[in-house]
Parts: sequence; C-alpha cells; structure tokens
Amino acid sequence: MKIRGAGNIARNGALALAIAAERFTGEDLGAFLRYMEVVADYVRSARPTAVSLPNAVSYVMSRLERSKPTSVEEGRRAVVESSKEFIEYSENAVRLIGELGARRIERGDVLMTHCHSTVAVSVIATASRQGKVERVYVKETRPAFQGLITARELAREGIDVVLIPDSAVRYYMKKVDKVVVGADTIAANGAVVNKIGTSVVALVAKEARVRFYVASETYKFSPYTILGELVPIEVRDPKEVVDPSWLAENPNVRVLNPVFDVTPPEYVDAIITERG
Repeated sequence: MKIRGAGNIARNGALALAIAAERFTGEDLGAFLRYMEVVADYVRSARPTAVSLPNAVSYVMSRLERSKPTSVEEGRRAVVESSKEFIEYSENAVRLIGELGARRIERGDVLMTHCHSTVAVSVIATASRQGKVERVYVKETRPAFQGLITARELAREGIDVVLIPDSAVRYYMKKVDKVVVGADTIAANGAVVNKIGTSVVALVAKEARVRFYVASETYKFSPYTILGELVPIEVRDPKEVVDPSWLAENPNVRVLNPVFDVTPPEYVDAIITERG
C-alpha cells in the first residue's frame, strides 16, 4: 500500500489518467477513447471502498466526453487539463476545510483523532496555529499504525501529542473535548465509512458527550448510495495483522482484516467540507 488517504488516492487517480493520456501513441481518436476507458476502469478498481477514486476518475472522464474532441491531441489535452484542475481543487479543499473546521475548535480544547487524514490534520494544525489546541490524543490505528504518521505531523506543528493504544480510547475520552477524524466515503444518509475503529471512537464519544466531527472533501460523498447501493468494505491480507510464521504454525485459526467500518449518522455532530 504505497498511497494512503482517500484524498491522496483521488489525486493520484486523476494523475494516473493524465500520465496514461500523455503516453498514448497513435492518431486514431476512437482507439484513444477506448484506451482511456480501459485505463479509467483499471484505476477505479484499485481501491473499492474509497469513493473519492471513482469520483476523481468520473470528474476527468466526464470532461473528456463533454469536450467532444476531434483529434487525439484534443482528447489528450482535455484529460491533462481536467486532471490538473481536479488536483488543484482537491489541494485547495484541504486548506479550506482546515480553516472552516478550526472554527469548531475552542481555545484550550483537548482533541482526539484516529488514523491519518490530511484534512483532519489540516483542521487540527490550523486550530493550533490560532492558539486553540492544548493537546491531541492520537490512536495508533492498528494494524498498519497510520496514527504514527498523524502523531509525527502534528508534533512537527509544535502540538503536544500523546500517542495511545487503540484499546485505550474509552480510558482517555474523559479527558477529551472534541474528536476530529477524516472519511473515506460518506453515504447519502450521512453514515461515514472510515478506517476500522472509527465507529468505536464515535460510540465512546457519544457516551462521553464529546463532539464528533468528520472532515471530508465533497468528492468523498457517494452518489451510488443514493440508489441504495452498499459501500464495499475492503478486507486485506491477514499478514498485516500477524506474522506469516504464526499463520503457518496455527493453520486452523482464521485471521480477518477488515480495513473500514461504518459510523451511523446519529453519532456524527457535523461533517466539515470545503463548502461549509
């Protein structure tokens, strides 16, 4: 897993289409359009849960279709320009969400976050620069330990960071004023699909009467869920959880490794996007 984070996945998906368009050789427009459709399908299939990826691909491909190119060069230009446009929009959204989300943080707040989210980090870092953040509890986020990335980035901002085990979330929630997390996908009913363990944080926050905020770009909203389609939950290699030698020594033990879970909308106090 070389690329982490739904926003980063989306930006790289758009970039992949631009690279593919630039590498196409030949002057047959029909062949170019069929080639781009194949590439688009391949890129979409890379990450089944993060709707940001198919949305990024749709953004680029819809603009290619609407441009009605009359040559390969026109088609290539449409793909490259729309890819750059999406990436710029996405990067600007991170800044805007940071600014809007920081308004929800009050001076002296103690925060908690889960996994690694660029937009959640943007909210917390922006609030910290405004002198509002006293401390941040960061969950380690097993099995890939993405929480360590968050802890490092926040510490570089000069924030007082405390890294805690995932199982300690309820123990420390009583010290927390607000929770800020990111999202991989947001369903039509407001349910949030994010890194496994997010729903547990939301449940504990609800019990402790702690505000639970989700920071997310609008392109992470899933249009498919409007029609009743379910968000597929990716399950990864058991070797991420335990050592291969342990698996070999215990062949009768199944190890399951779901990567995401679903947080019900009633556990979410606000979803912060670049539009508000």
